[in-house]
Amino acid sequence: MFSRDIWKEIFEAIQKNKLRTFLTGFTVALGIFIFVTLFGMGNGLNNTFMKFFGNDATNIFRIYPSTTTIPYGGYKAKRQIEFKNDDLDDIFKEFGPLVQYLTPRIRRGGVVTYKDKSDNYATYGVGPGMQFAEKTIIMKGRYINSMDVREKSKYAVIGRMVEKDIFKGEDALGKYIDVAGSAFRVIGVFQDDGGDNEERNIFIPFTTRQLIEGNNDRVDQITLAFNESIGYSGAMRFQKQLDRYIRKKKLISPQDPRGIFIENVADNLKRNQDFAAVLKIIISGIAFAVIISGIIGISNIMVFVVKERTKEIGIRKAMGATPRTITSTILLESVFITAIFGFIGMILGIVVLNFIQGKTLEDDYFITKPAIDSGMAIFVTILLVICGTLAAYVPARKAAKIKPIVALRDE
Repeated sequence: MFSRDIWKEIFEAIQKNKLRTFLTGFTVALGIFIFVTLFGMGNGLNNTFMKFFGNDATNIFRIYPSTTTIPYGGYKAKRQIEFKNDDLDDIFKEFGPLVQYLTPRIRRGGVVTYKDKSDNYATYGVGPGMQFAEKTIIMKGRYINSMDVREKSKYAVIGRMVEKDIFKGEDALGKYIDVAGSAFRVIGVFQDDGGDNEERNIFIPFTTRQLIEGNNDRVDQITLAFNESIGYSGAMRFQKQLDRYIRKKKLISPQDPRGIFIENVADNLKRNQDFAAVLKIIISGIAFAVIISGIIGISNIMVFVVKERTKEIGIRKAMGATPRTITSTILLESVFITAIFGFIGMILGIVVLNFIQGKTLEDDYFITKPAIDSGMAIFVTILLVICGTLAAYVPARKAAKIKPIVALRDE
């Protein structure tokens, strides 16, 4: 029940003991502030991992050829493995039910020119599946299709930043660009969540790239998307089967650590998610340790507060105050102080997290958009208030049981 006299007494006590009140509140606010900022940083670290892998599909194998280190099948060591177009067909025939799509990737750099504007960009010879592997978003026009690959068309899909850089406000669709000496018609403009660097790429049919380079059939890299229904364990088994198949086909020793390399994006994602989760647990543990330290600090301060007010309590009891009234007054004062300063610390922590967000934090410390769920922040603040109240209850209850004559003799 609301009692005006009790609240008047509480505010008078606070006014009278400003330093004590500030120290108690500062302990609470600092504990909540540190928790909110540390927990937010942990979330920011997790966001970085998710952003790094979220720009591309995660049900992906990237298969790279390399140089062998062990003689095998009549071949010497240091043999450069090459992928060709028929490797794509053979892999699909062997693992068809497990494969969602396959696409080669041939990367080249070169000067791209439109009228009097030019710059250096990376061009990729790819198939239609690369649109899904890279999560490319078509802004206008279209992506490369199977007919473009089959007919070896000189078509190009350019990034948003390429259009911005060399077209200077013109609509790029239908225009012709010079890519390292070959003319290509722009059929699409894309954007990518990976940012400006990703949007400075150019995609052309991989068969067109092979045609330009002497009509060969070589492939730098193969990107394979597996059916997500097989799950993580199925993807790991598929990776081993694929590795064995390619090694057998290319006559690479099963014991050779090189020859080919299969990057499993799903496995990398899981490993990094596990690492981020462990870091988040550690950071959260440190944050909760700070909260516990705050609770201990409040308890110690409340013991001192009650001891300081022993004579006052004796006078109040001599004037008829009940132990329950004395206990509730001390607890109410504790709740009021911890709640006010707790929410101040929470708000300051959220403000700091919002203030420090930016490219520098992301680039230098790998923390992206540090933040804390408002529900979690409020829950921890209320938890600290409750714990602060319990910390004050024991000394308050003990003081309320002191006989007036003993309290009055306290020095």
